[in-house]
Amino acid sequence: MRGIFGIDPGWGLTVVRLALGAITGAAGYEKFAGGLGGVATALERYGIPLASVVAALIAVQEFVGGVLLVLGLGTRVFGALFACEFVVTAFWVKFRLMSWNDGRIDVMLFTTAILLLLAGPGRAAIDNRWGASR
Repeated sequence: MRGIFGIDPGWGLTVVRLALGAITGAAGYEKFAGGLGGVATALERYGIPLASVVAALIAVQEFVGGVLLVLGLGTRVFGALFACEFVVTAFWVKFRLMSWNDGRIDVMLFTTAILLLLAGPGRAAIDNRWGASR
């Protein structure tokens, strides 16, 4: 299937996957580098239960998931996991406690994760070699 200018739309999905992987991977790295204690304290303020455990889980998910998304490995799984994370950050934390302006990027990351969950990794992904993209 060819899209505009004769380009396979799968390359667009690849760009989306790479962007989400880079953004979440960097965010996970920053959580580790800055210390999980600070992340846990913020999560407690937002009313997230088991904040210390959740902080560690989110940091691992973001860093490992981000790296794997860049590689195109486990795209649909991490699409689902990131969709769960960003629906909480957008609607439970940002919109509820802050403002629309604070949550709009989280909504974009949520929709990006949903796109990858539903449409797969695009081109140039390890998932394609292993048949996991369908």
